Amino acid sequence: MVEDIRRPDNMERITTPALAQAFIDEQIAEIRAQVGDKKVLLALSGGVDSSVVAALLIKAIGQNLVCVHVNHGLLRKGEPEQVIEVFRGQMNANLIYVDAVDRFLDKLAGVSDPEQKRHIIGEEFIDVFADEARKLEGVEFLAQGTIWPDILESEAGIKAHHNAGGLPEDIASRFELVEPVRILFKDEVRVVGRELGLPANMVDRQPFPGPGLGVRCPGAITRDRLEAVRESDAILREEFAKNGLEGKVWQYFTVVPDFKSTGVKNGQRTFDWPCIIRAINTTDVMEVTVEHLPAELIDHLVQRIIAEVPGINRVLYDFTPKPPATVEYE
Repeated sequence: MVEDIRRPDNMERITTPALAQAFIDEQIAEIRAQVGDKKVLLALSGGVDSSVVAALLIKAIGQNLVCVHVNHGLLRKGEPEQVIEVFRGQMNANLIYVDAVDRFLDKLAGVSDPEQKRHIIGEEFIDVFADEARKLEGVEFLAQGTIWPDILESEAGIKAHHNAGGLPEDIASRFELVEPVRILFKDEVRVVGRELGLPANMVDRQPFPGPGLGVRCPGAITRDRLEAVRESDAILREEFAKNGLEGKVWQYFTVVPDFKSTGVKNGQRTFDWPCIIRAINTTDVMEVTVEHLPAELIDHLVQRIIAEVPGINRVLYDFTPKPPATVEYE
């Protein structure tokens, strides 16, 4: 049981800018009281939780926050650039950018088992982050984007509570944790993020798996197939935004599986991959329904993906709910 963190029984749900600002002011005071003039380290993925924590800490301690953004090559198109632009360019954050694409993809080469892929990605991320942490001096705190559901799952025995992100003992033992959004639900984190001035497409970012596009590139990951996933996903997100579906559909993405079929393109025979589109809605992720897109939009997506994404000669639509299917393919 986690005894040191409790959401106050009388805490009002953060649903308005005024409530979000009151929470921000309170957390800034608490962060300054806890940290003083010491430095804080944060792994900044660009996801909702870590981005809100970063923005909060920047307001509280400025340059004494050290953010580390690791590009493992499995992020969506434009995400590393957005993290750099928002935090280094707009918020003047003390941001370390680590290009670890080759390091990750070399380790993943030839690995097709989903669990082994997840293990490699998770372990390598910890190693890269630990390498950066060892280079720093005077850092005594580690910030994490723990939120209230994490606490509940810990108490229920579903998963262990965050403890320095699985860092090696020589690194983890150096740090005291800072978890400023630990008593918030995800929707409240988003309200706080908006009040902190984070861009809408970052605050309202749809769920994204920890291993990133690695689980949407089933089988052994190759750079060309991974790029086909990234480019087709970017087209899908662009068209959803143009057609007013952004924010109305819970999650949508593309998958490029590791098999090929015969096709014809520009009068020539092709032997290329299919691209699978998945668009789903849910309230609890235990059960998922499929979003039925307008036929005109599907036709347009097929045309764009086949024309613009090298290596794709078919576009398929996944109509399978959960159960029996899971959200992701791996």
